[in-house]
Amino acid sequence: MDIAPELITAIAEGGHHSPHDVLGVHPDGDGSVIRVRRPLAVSVTAITDTGPVPLTHVADGVWAARVPGTVSDYTIEAEYAGGVHDIADDPYRFTPTLGELDLHLIAEGRHEQLWHALGARPIRHQGIEGVAFAVWAPDATGVRVVGGFNDWDGRGHAMRSLGASGVWELFVPAMAVGTVYKYEIRTRRGEWILKADPMAQRAEVPPATASVVTRSEYTWNDGDWIAHRARTEPSAHPMSIYELHLGSWRPGLTYRDAADQLIEHVTTLGFTHVEFMPLAEHPFGGSWGYQVSGYYAPTSRFGSPDDLRYLIDRLHGSGIGVIMDWVPGHFPKDAFALARFDGQPLYEHPDPRRGEHKDWGTYIFDYGRNEVRNFLVANALYWFEEFHVDGLRVDAVASMLYLDYSRQDGEWEPNIHGGRENLEAIRFLQETNATAYRRHPGVAMIAEESTSYPGVTAPTDAGGLGFGFKWNMGWMNDSLQYVQRDPLYRSHHNGEITFSFAYAFSEQYVLPISHDEVVHGKGTLLSRMPGDHATKIAGARGYLGYMWAHPGKQLLFMGQEFGQLSEWSEGRGLDWWILDQPSHRALQDFVGALNAVYTRTPALWQRDHDGAAFLRLGEPSHNPNVVAFARTADDDSCLVSLTNFSGAEIANLPIRLPAGGVWHEVLNSDATEFGGHGVGNLGEVVAADDGLATITLPALGTIWLLAAG
Repeated sequence: MDIAPELITAIAEGGHHSPHDVLGVHPDGDGSVIRVRRPLAVSVTAITDTGPVPLTHVADGVWAARVPGTVSDYTIEAEYAGGVHDIADDPYRFTPTLGELDLHLIAEGRHEQLWHALGARPIRHQGIEGVAFAVWAPDATGVRVVGGFNDWDGRGHAMRSLGASGVWELFVPAMAVGTVYKYEIRTRRGEWILKADPMAQRAEVPPATASVVTRSEYTWNDGDWIAHRARTEPSAHPMSIYELHLGSWRPGLTYRDAADQLIEHVTTLGFTHVEFMPLAEHPFGGSWGYQVSGYYAPTSRFGSPDDLRYLIDRLHGSGIGVIMDWVPGHFPKDAFALARFDGQPLYEHPDPRRGEHKDWGTYIFDYGRNEVRNFLVANALYWFEEFHVDGLRVDAVASMLYLDYSRQDGEWEPNIHGGRENLEAIRFLQETNATAYRRHPGVAMIAEESTSYPGVTAPTDAGGLGFGFKWNMGWMNDSLQYVQRDPLYRSHHNGEITFSFAYAFSEQYVLPISHDEVVHGKGTLLSRMPGDHATKIAGARGYLGYMWAHPGKQLLFMGQEFGQLSEWSEGRGLDWWILDQPSHRALQDFVGALNAVYTRTPALWQRDHDGAAFLRLGEPSHNPNVVAFARTADDDSCLVSLTNFSGAEIANLPIRLPAGGVWHEVLNSDATEFGGHGVGNLGEVVAADDGLATITLPALGTIWLLAAG
């Protein structure tokens, strides 16, 4: 029963790497010994199945007693000065809550449901309700759980090391959901540092930084949606995405508050999906969520994790898909979070040439480390499995692909082949995409990738990255540069608006007019348009008509649907009042009409990535200000889009359509109902047998023609 004094001291200070080896119940000859830590107690008793057993104070608050036979369970009753009694279960009598398979999978980087092993998990263990804590901290020399439940003194809740796995574990009986906690980690230098739980599924509302024990009580109602999604290939279906920053869409709304208002707005306008800017926990609101501190914790700014589940469930119930921005490319240096988590580079690459993002002042993940890669791959799956999201838009993929991204000569280290590609990051992206599609068919993995890296949306078994879609940044940059030009000079820059057709089918694209295009002095979509206010509105309608017909899916950032005039700021709401002005209300109505025609016209989305279903038009006479093309569906139905980017009406334009006969004018951006002048073709165009027709195009306008069938 005797133990060495130095061991007693280590246990008393809560610094022993394996406190369960000393505390708890252990065989001792033909009996057992019970040891507990109860500093300042005047008496301690173990209540066993066979009755009370008084314990003797050994030293430094450690108490012990020898009992005959074996002891299966017990509770501890401690009496303190003044007659204060405390009766509690003993955390150190419990076996580990992680099995050998968990530890093996973590070490291999293959634990696809990592959140079921690490973090703070309310469970029933050995017949007792409590919370199982587990954290990966391989360089730590001691780890403790601290929080309000122990007055932020972790000496009585030291965790045990589970050997070479680097995982530390402790089961705390009777702990309640809602408990606030952190980990107290002793580094190699002997310093104790406080860290939020990397695997926490809930966090305090910033600027507070602690983790919160949580358990979902939500019952989903979207089973039919998920089943249908699994049978669906997103690239062959409509996808019109409304991107929003929840905190500034309508400030003050919680997840639950937002449900009705967001559903009404999105369904009225006919968008098929919403895309939330990052909702994982982040310390600084000005990062817009792109510097994440809690990858498994939905931000508490808008409510609980179950409140977010409610919002997503409601969106699904209204037929709206949900995409969320995901940021595996970098993380902030805040001392309470992932940075130098156990006193050493752990989640970040130890070499600053690979581990630091100079532009953003952040750390870059060590994609070659199994446990780090597992942390991120499992996180992608977590959002699909626990929150039923339908897609992840992966931020800043280009920064992950290249070792020399935003670095000068001498500031980066080539890969093992002497190249600039980050081979570990590439393998990570391939694994994430392949695993996501295997486990959750029908979801969408979307890359924000701004270079010409080949095969972003090619299958991983063909050497591609395996994404479902890629943002078409080239189209976005070129087309916005073009429409900012005075219409008088656009004819000299026709390539800016048409070059995208040369590569439109090289990847599966999304056309993004995103938040990045309406900040930092760029102006809004409407303010970029040249001319007076009416001309700007007309230009925006025509451009959006061209965009919606262009091959690829569409994404539009909030506020652009009604012509927001001021740049977006996360610190204030949208200018909803501007909808009182008829021209802005009409622009929003036009976006609704775009989506309505788009979703019911398979030619605009069914063969989005098939070059054989696309045809440029222009003969017999070419006008550099007119962009005309045809799109064909599986059933050979055909839609023609014609946009006049000049500032003057074009009457009697001769053009050869794909077929003769009647073509219905199903959309006209210059229609009077949208605030235009009503210039058009009186609802239809009749083409000769060889397809030749004459068409009138409004200034700055887009017309869609659908072949009668």
